[in-house]
Amino acid sequence: MGIPVVDFSKVDGKERADTLALIDRYCQEWGFFSELLDRVKNAATECYKLEREAGFKNSKPVQLLNELVEKNTDEKIENVDWEDVFLLSDENDEEWPSKTIGFKETMKEYRVELKKLGHKVMEIMDENLGLPKGYIKNVFDGGVDNTAFFGTKVSHYPPWPHPEKVNALRVHTDGGGVVLLFQDDEVKGLQMLKDDVWTDVQPLKNAIVINTGDQVEVLSNGRYKSILHRVVPQTDGQRRSIASFYNPSLKATIQPAPQLLDTKVENKVKDVAKYPKFVFGDYMSVYFEQKFQPKEPRFQVVAAI
Repeated sequence: MGIPVVDFSKVDGKERADTLALIDRYCQEWGFFSELLDRVKNAATECYKLEREAGFKNSKPVQLLNELVEKNTDEKIENVDWEDVFLLSDENDEEWPSKTIGFKETMKEYRVELKKLGHKVMEIMDENLGLPKGYIKNVFDGGVDNTAFFGTKVSHYPPWPHPEKVNALRVHTDGGGVVLLFQDDEVKGLQMLKDDVWTDVQPLKNAIVINTGDQVEVLSNGRYKSILHRVVPQTDGQRRSIASFYNPSLKATIQPAPQLLDTKVENKVKDVAKYPKFVFGDYMSVYFEQKFQPKEPRFQVVAAI
């Protein structure tokens, strides 16, 4: 039996009652995942208190902002983020925090389940785009099974009394593939740009927010867009964010799926490729330098490599 999928568009339609009942049943039958998320939340919070908080208080962002407050000016620091962050992956297992009891075991279990969810999400995208099952995963693997990168970024955004002077996380799109975000269920801060309006992503208990990155935009030939988002500082409450990235292998070749270019569109002509063909590793070299800049020039640069 696979992970249950609910069509949330029916929540506001004639099938609302049946859909809500289905959600209730799945929440009961699949309660193990809710229990795991509670353990992840507690482990991450304890890890920050025990192993990260002291270091953040002596970090560059804190020093710069304290100096700025002392100057009593209207300046804002634009080139740093008010964020404590570290990465978990299979490749850096020995560098994971080790002083927090149960942290490594809990996060390893969580990453196994999130990776399964990532596979399911990609299969749903395959189906909705009219692509063969497993197409996106195979592209991300670069033709070699299970070589795609799966990393988990654990972030904390402490409260700050002068939010107008700094970004918690600057505006950007995600450069990779599929992002599975387990955000704080009490403290807000994440915003996404929709129709030129910044919209809060409301905290929800034990919810995973799905976001598509630049590579899914290319594979879908622009049907699924990577969206601009940011984190704004909060004056009270510490925000926790655990983002897992399912990214292509650095050697993977990325381009619009050929099947989509053969599809007839409304004007009865074949669609054309709106994005170049490139190697993901080359794209990320550009992305690391231009992450907080508009994404369109990145595609132009990588096309010339």
